[in-house]
Amino acid sequence: MKKYLSIFLIISVCPIFSQNIKIPTDTTVVTLHTLSIKNQVISYQATTGTQPVWNEKGAPIATLFYTYYERTKTDKKKRPLIFSFNGGPGSASVWMHIAYTGPKVLNIDEEGYPIQPYGVKDNPNSILDVADIVYINPVNTGYSRMIADKEGKLPEREKFFGINADIKYLAEWMNTFLTRINRWESPKYIIGESYGGTRVMGLANELQNKQWMYLNGVIMVSPADYKLYNTSQPIYSSLNLPYFTAAAWYHNMLPSDLQKKDLLDILPEVEDYAINKLMPALAKGGFISYEEKQSVAKKMSYYSGLTETSILQNNLDVSTSFFWKDLLRNKTGQTIGRLDSRYLGLDKTEAGNSPDFNPELTSWLHSFTPAINYYIHEYLNFKTDIKYNMFGDVHPWDNRNDNTREGLRKAMAQNPYLKVLIQSGYYDGATTYFGAKYTMHQVDPSGKMKDRFTFKGYRSGHMMYLRKDDLKKANDDLREFIVASSSNGQAAKY
Repeated sequence: MKKYLSIFLIISVCPIFSQNIKIPTDTTVVTLHTLSIKNQVISYQATTGTQPVWNEKGAPIATLFYTYYERTKTDKKKRPLIFSFNGGPGSASVWMHIAYTGPKVLNIDEEGYPIQPYGVKDNPNSILDVADIVYINPVNTGYSRMIADKEGKLPEREKFFGINADIKYLAEWMNTFLTRINRWESPKYIIGESYGGTRVMGLANELQNKQWMYLNGVIMVSPADYKLYNTSQPIYSSLNLPYFTAAAWYHNMLPSDLQKKDLLDILPEVEDYAINKLMPALAKGGFISYEEKQSVAKKMSYYSGLTETSILQNNLDVSTSFFWKDLLRNKTGQTIGRLDSRYLGLDKTEAGNSPDFNPELTSWLHSFTPAINYYIHEYLNFKTDIKYNMFGDVHPWDNRNDNTREGLRKAMAQNPYLKVLIQSGYYDGATTYFGAKYTMHQVDPSGKMKDRFTFKGYRSGHMMYLRKDDLKKANDDLREFIVASSSNGQAAKY
């Protein structure tokens, strides 16, 4: 009888205490921690919470979830502050947060593969010793959400989901955040991964010219430049050839004379061929001579590990998706990863022009999803029933009027302090390292600011920091860049 009575009470009482799931619009939770970085124990404060996005009438239309790490007992005026974004568009700021620059990293093996039990561990390579960091989740990612008005109507999606809308509201949010934490005097940086590269190129100009917030540095990690992707120009596929070489070298698919060389000894000659031979050949389209087409196909095969036949069947315009499917087709029958081509996948059939799934992304979601949920609740003490969106609904995304490259150039021209660092993995087949170099070359056609750009490459993929050796190297490169972009008391002038 007691058993049935208990069930009845639960059924009867639950509706009384149930409530709609929603995220607080404006709240903070503060926790204190310590971490050993480079054999030095540092104390830091973690503030996690939400801060509103307001419309022109001052009403909240969204709230953004963030985590702010601040080293204690330091001079905030001199200490750099870094705003960190991931990409997508539609990705939470989770990847760099708990795998790269933050105080905790995933429980993974030395090459980045999942290990159970899932979770996090101390990151002795974190840049928190030299800079404070705030990880920002755009609308519909992480716990960030749109807010309905009094009538229950959500704001128009166009206010958030597009290249220029995204840049505008995030810049305004950053202005408010900077004022709240009283960090206007600090040296300021923005870092963006993948689509975040497009985002921070645009933010550099928006922050300076609309928010009057001047930066010391812009950091692009495996940047996605939509000036390359949103075209139908076959010539841009030439930029993929050096990546093909890197991935083929990793899987031992190059001819023996290349395979026995170190990767970094091969790539410069492939880059030269891609720009000076392959790109002009592709520009000729169907009017290329038979002899030249055969010659280019032979050289592409030599540098890519693909057969001349498959290259000719694609009219020299080989897509990355075909490469992921075809490279190992006749060797192991496996596919290779899109974002990191060291990863292997198994398709239903070996036939076809593209893989069934991305093996690297499934591996990453395997380890990141449980870790970030556990970390936020247990370490940062932020409690909510809202689902943490690793990827959120941000579509349709408006890609029109992409002037982000020019925005970065303009910001650099106006600000003699501003320097740029680009970090890319050689095995990234989604935002290839040579595509990132091409973007770097195109930002300032005059070449007058090229000494303010730095490129760093790593023997891993899109998230180069998942590989233990590159986690250390990439963070050290960030430290070096922060030092190099410091004003050191010098005036901002030419």
